[in-house]
Amino acid sequence: MTEFQRKLLIITVIGAAIMELIDISIVNVALNYMSGNLGSTLEDTAWVITSYAIANVIIIPMTSFLTNILGRRNYYIGSIILFVFCSFMCGQASSIWVLVFFRFLQGLGGGALLSVSAAVVYELFPKEKLGTASALFGIGIFIGPTIGPTLGGFITENYSWPWIFYINVPIGVLVAVSCYFLLPNSTKKSNGTKVDWLGIGLLTIGVGSLQTVLERGETDDWFSAGYIIVLAITAVVALTGFILWELHIPNPVVNLRVLKSRTLIIAAILTFITGLGMFTSIFLTPVVAQRLLGFTPSQSGMLLLPGAILALVALVLSGKLLQKGVSPVAMVGVGFVLFIYFNWHMGQMTLDTSAREISITLIFRAIGMALLTVPLSSLAVSSLKSQDIPQGTALNNMMRQLGGSFGISIINTYSARRTALHRTDLLANITAGNPLVTQRLNSYTSFFQQKGKTLLEAKGMAIKMIDVSVVKQSTLLSYLDSYLLIGLLFAITLPLLFFVVKRSKTQTANVIVSDH
Repeated sequence: MTEFQRKLLIITVIGAAIMELIDISIVNVALNYMSGNLGSTLEDTAWVITSYAIANVIIIPMTSFLTNILGRRNYYIGSIILFVFCSFMCGQASSIWVLVFFRFLQGLGGGALLSVSAAVVYELFPKEKLGTASALFGIGIFIGPTIGPTLGGFITENYSWPWIFYINVPIGVLVAVSCYFLLPNSTKKSNGTKVDWLGIGLLTIGVGSLQTVLERGETDDWFSAGYIIVLAITAVVALTGFILWELHIPNPVVNLRVLKSRTLIIAAILTFITGLGMFTSIFLTPVVAQRLLGFTPSQSGMLLLPGAILALVALVLSGKLLQKGVSPVAMVGVGFVLFIYFNWHMGQMTLDTSAREISITLIFRAIGMALLTVPLSSLAVSSLKSQDIPQGTALNNMMRQLGGSFGISIINTYSARRTALHRTDLLANITAGNPLVTQRLNSYTSFFQQKGKTLLEAKGMAIKMIDVSVVKQSTLLSYLDSYLLIGLLFAITLPLLFFVVKRSKTQTANVIVSDH
């Protein structure tokens, strides 16, 4: 392979990974358009997000197994073709459930684009430059979920929602063609062993049920809905059975024996919290900016731009620091501290907070995420044998996705309940004897009378204005509480770093992020 071919293949597979990660969040801002166009409720339309997340989390831990059974080149190109075909069919969907079906299949195809892309990138770099490889791939992990909502908003506002799916078609075709000519063949490693169908079935049922509970719980009031109870029980039974079965058979679909590594377990927990923070901050910040501060989708996207640029520099720097022997534990610690500060500062916002102040605060988030992405992956595999690295990194990637699902679910539930609580507290202070309330009510009444309204009409409109103000303030307070809760979760898990098995600088450098 020539140097040009090597660079082209690196760009190709990183582009594929970014495309997959963008699709996790690109549809978020288009749900209202889809709902109106397809004649469905917003709750039903939300399954477009849920189905993709379920498929992703199911397939990611099986990536290593499927690669061995089918051969990496066959599995990767096949997954790209499935992803592209289903992207096109999503754009063509004429009903919400057809869209949900193809979105699920799209998620199954997309699952390979993350782990296998990482493996290809790391193999194309010599050991002494694996830090650079880690940073390059980290750019994709960081950029994908960050620009998804902004890109989705731009496409939906200027074109139509099907184009958020059609955009994948030309990119995916180019990736598939490039990989057909450039991606080396890999031999199958099945060695005639039987396929672990029971393990695949238990994992699919367990993770699928769990993801559905997490994604839909808040919408359907959790355990007041019968199907949520059934799915929660199903998830516990299926996942328990999956764990016992996988530890029992010699050739499991997911080799859980790698979890004997204490370092991997700790890294997986920290990756879970990192995924929670990454996805909830992307979810919360645009919501606050657009719903409460009056920003447009484009303005909300611009808030993230300065931090994203600096994060790219930090990603490259983190890879080089690891290469020079800097402990990933120390870098993860700094990343966690920066993320704690970001959430604490966002928890102090007011309705008068400027775009500049939010943008500066988001820089701490971006650099914190950059310092977590590469070192955490390095830490996860640092105590594993070379043959266990693919499974260890697949499990670690799954934990990131699960963290995002848990985080969104937790924040939706927590913010809804805190909104109700803050509204009750604020209404308790709105009494006839409160001079500030009387002054505000008289001011609104006078304003509407000057607009030609009768005294009775003006008073009614003034009361509505106060109610709108209460709703806005209580919603803001609930989101501020949500930021502080995320920061607290980061602070609680930070001490886990003290329990990581210490390794020499040489050992750490030899296993710098190997997601393959």
